Amino acid sequence: MSGSDNPYNGSFGNQMSATASYGTAPQPAAGSGHIKDTTTANFSKDVLEESRNQPVLVDFWAPWCGPCKQLTPVLEKVVNEGQGRVKLVKMNIDDHPSIPGQLGIQSIPAVIAFVNGRPADGFMGAVPESQVRQFIDRVAGPVGADQAAEIEAVLAEAGELLAAGNINEAGQLYGAIMQAEPENAKALAGMAECLIAADQHGEARQMLSELSEALAKEAGIQAVLKKLDQIEEARKLGDPVALERELASNPDHHEARLKLAKILNVEGKREEAAEHLLTIMRKDRAFDDDGARRQLLQFFEVWGFKDPATVSARRKLSSILFS
Repeated sequence: MSGSDNPYNGSFGNQMSATASYGTAPQPAAGSGHIKDTTTANFSKDVLEESRNQPVLVDFWAPWCGPCKQLTPVLEKVVNEGQGRVKLVKMNIDDHPSIPGQLGIQSIPAVIAFVNGRPADGFMGAVPESQVRQFIDRVAGPVGADQAAEIEAVLAEAGELLAAGNINEAGQLYGAIMQAEPENAKALAGMAECLIAADQHGEARQMLSELSEALAKEAGIQAVLKKLDQIEEARKLGDPVALERELASNPDHHEARLKLAKILNVEGKREEAAEHLLTIMRKDRAFDDDGARRQLLQFFEVWGFKDPATVSARRKLSSILFS
């Protein structure tokens, strides 16, 4: 999912907009200036002069070339994601044959990287995206540690904003990261959390359903998916007030207590939800084949290892298990 085709970079209903920036403001892929077509007359300016500022990749192609049609979208995607690490200049060799002739281009697609006004590296053929990324890393150098540290700092800030209920501001920061790193699992999970907080559960699930199989297996993404499952289940469990009345008259109605715990969890009342499950365990470990403990562990997976509710409930759980 690239920055240019990511449907979650724009507005979210009428509630969130992922247009904020961090550090150096990321620009939209379309019209960003990272990609352009050139001509024989403009080649010196577009390529030779520009390559003194950052590496410039020249994509030599033709309308009749099938492999060119496969490679060019991949080049555009990776270059846009790089947010200015390199620029891409495309030259139609049918319309402008002299430059490729001078460079000895005999087969297309061909990509030549120019650095400081001179050809520095290149490749031919419709290579896969992974090789395009390796090529750009070789020409421009890998993404610096400074950017990685900056992204981690913004992720932390977005997490604090989300925890404080500032979902618009959090969503803007997550969206900015997704423009720079469209497959950043933490930012994707955070954006989904923003959608959930905005009561846009369907949009959150749709967003996560469009991720690659490998990305969908990331722990943070899995936690959000489980949270969505818990929300959907809780909606079917009845009225919490009625469940509380049932427990007031019959404290040993473990099924009602389990349902109430699930509802309280999705309402954000984690300590209360955990206490109901711990109460069931203290009274009847065999209930639902130790179902209260299994449910509590599922809560932990969504809450996170360091969440205060997890830490407190885990301590109480241990005292029950090992007393």
